[in-house]
Amino acid sequence: MTLIIAEAGVNHNGDEKLAFQLVDKAHEAGADIVKFQTFKAKNLVTAEALQADYQVTNTGKQESQLAMLSRLELSYDAHHQLVAYCAKLGIEFLSTAFDSESLDFLVNDLKLTRLKIPSGEITNAPLVLQHARTGCDLIVSTGMATLAEVEAVLGVIAFGYTTPPDAEPSVDAFQSAYFSEVGKKALKDKVTVLHCTTEYPAPLSDINLRAMDTLASAFGLSVGYSDHSEGIIVPIAAVARGATLIEKHFTLDKNMEGPDHKASLNPIELKSMVQAIRSVELTLGDGIKGPRPSEIKNKVAARKSLVAARNISAGQKITEDDLVVKRPGNGKSPYRFWEVQGKVASRNYKAGDLVLE
Repeated sequence: MTLIIAEAGVNHNGDEKLAFQLVDKAHEAGADIVKFQTFKAKNLVTAEALQADYQVTNTGKQESQLAMLSRLELSYDAHHQLVAYCAKLGIEFLSTAFDSESLDFLVNDLKLTRLKIPSGEITNAPLVLQHARTGCDLIVSTGMATLAEVEAVLGVIAFGYTTPPDAEPSVDAFQSAYFSEVGKKALKDKVTVLHCTTEYPAPLSDINLRAMDTLASAFGLSVGYSDHSEGIIVPIAAVARGATLIEKHFTLDKNMEGPDHKASLNPIELKSMVQAIRSVELTLGDGIKGPRPSEIKNKVAARKSLVAARNISAGQKITEDDLVVKRPGNGKSPYRFWEVQGKVASRNYKAGDLVLE
């Protein structure tokens, strides 16, 4: 079954009450996981770092990333409360760590066993290595990345999974770990790679869902899709194309102030997406081509049999002109059309009778 992550991200706007409401809506929608973002703004960006264009557009103001992100932090205490609340509701809590201190908190304080590496961090080899050395299962988003960059980050992860903590990191060591049998097995067992287009909202012409096929073929790992497009069509299509995991931003209100609200689903849309994905999963089936239980009963009505085209007397040699193919399908198969010709009729047939020779 497709794992569905409802990405709350920073759509709580730094307000703990909104964070809890987002958990409620994710749970009500039927998502498997609700995900937040954990960071210390001062550890994440310099004072001079500029906003992305979409952040300026979506917030309606231009300021430093530091100023914007400082308003969007959640306290560690709020994290603890959210984890407890998620456990009470029965929805998994997940968060993305954007700095080393935050990652340490998620693993050692909150005891998370699954982590998400966001697209912007996959070239941050030291932080990726820290993720891998936790031993946690990893979800790796690949927005903006080339295939070579994806292979490189998987090498870092394979190295982190398979070497002792005091092993010396290097590009060569990462490559060796990636190509080793133990490294391949660790990646296969513990890593899901997400295709992603890093734009908010992402234009449909840049979605490129076929890249999921490329990722699956190149790396042999579970592949999913992190969606930033508008609406719910693309994630549904991704599931039909084989995504094992879907991540989608959602918000309480698209008109709220903040960088991600406009590219997010509202609660009603989130629920519709989850329901549609579950419906698509039912349609995928087991891949075996054969009659399904619901259609077997229709064979007789829909298929055809050999029928007498005219009266045939017992002892008469049956010719092609004596035969026609008509419904119902509970007689001799039309595949016997040529075999029956030349046979001697064992009984009298009226026009329209099933020919049973």
